Amino acid sequence: MKLAIIIVSYNVRHYLQQCLDSLYRAIDGIDAEICVVDNHSKDNTVRRLKSKNPGVKFIASNHNHGFAKANNIGIKKTDSEYVLLINPDTIVGENTIKECISFMDQHENAGGLGVRMLKCDGSDAMESRRGLPTPMTAFYKMCGLCARYPHHKKLGKYYMGYLPWDEPVKIEIISGAFIMMKRSALYKAGLLDEDFFMYGEDIDLSYRLLKCGFDNWYLPTKILHYKGESTQKSSFKYVHVFYEAMLIFFKKHYGHLSLWLNLPIKAAIYLKATTALIKTTSEHIQRTMGFLPVRQCKTPLYVFISTKESIARCRSIADRNGLDAQFIITQHPTDNDVHANAVNSIGSKTQAYIVYDTGICRYEDILSVFAANSRPNIKIGTYSPKYNIIITDNEIID
Repeated sequence: MKLAIIIVSYNVRHYLQQCLDSLYRAIDGIDAEICVVDNHSKDNTVRRLKSKNPGVKFIASNHNHGFAKANNIGIKKTDSEYVLLINPDTIVGENTIKECISFMDQHENAGGLGVRMLKCDGSDAMESRRGLPTPMTAFYKMCGLCARYPHHKKLGKYYMGYLPWDEPVKIEIISGAFIMMKRSALYKAGLLDEDFFMYGEDIDLSYRLLKCGFDNWYLPTKILHYKGESTQKSSFKYVHVFYEAMLIFFKKHYGHLSLWLNLPIKAAIYLKATTALIKTTSEHIQRTMGFLPVRQCKTPLYVFISTKESIARCRSIADRNGLDAQFIITQHPTDNDVHANAVNSIGSKTQAYIVYDTGICRYEDILSVFAANSRPNIKIGTYSPKYNIIITDNEIID
């Protein structure tokens, strides 16, 4: 087997199905298998998707084991030259997997590979390339110097913003949303550390690959990662799990540092976590007591670009759900000029989704036109004729 793809899912049934649909196109002609490890989802993921995806190996856990342990379960249940760990809330281009395998085949010392992740507006996700969070690099990130000087080789190393986006480059940390590894390198470095529940395990694994003498690479082939920017970072659970992961990583790899450096770093992590919790608690109390306005989401505009037949189906969904919608009929939906004209017709303050029919459009073309015409108020939407649903970063509409 050339490739085993491991997906850990938790209550993201529709996103998972779309991810699988994009992967089917991407592994066409490749000797590959897909294994989904479901962490005890409450949305009937396994029961609803197993019959629709007979070629996929589904493992239904009785508990939420966390990201690291669930991935390890999938890795142990497969056997292949390469292993790809990928999030269910992603879309890959038709050529993404082939380009990654070809690159890894040509680079004998490559241990891991990450890709160019796009946010929902088509802009580049900074976490596509990251530097090792040494104590000083982490300090620059936490105190805001990284954000202030993103292209500085020292102050901005956390996101390695000084590297080019459009060519392969060596990096240090690969995002767990998409990490392809040689199985031999993975076994030499060791499987994911199960002390990490949801965050930090990709940093730890990337670091161990480097310590074993392997190279970690960034390849500019595109994927979409829906939830990378929409994680509820103000929630208690996020603050607890995220900063706990920082402490686990620091104790594991930098616990040997002298006391004068050890204590300030721990103190900074605790201070950052405490500040985040206080802010979250304060906002929650103020909103509950009516001192802060309840957040209201503006109704977005949905712009459908497709053929006459596809538009008819999308119009039916839009009418049924009372969507504010516009329709552009064309035989070439992912033409750059058509997309650019649609973007330019939308006001800068209007929150909008441009929706493409994935039954007639290549995922790769959708990602490319968005990357070429990125606007923060305009996001990617997809329509699946097979399941007659619209998927955005915020909702599923049927």
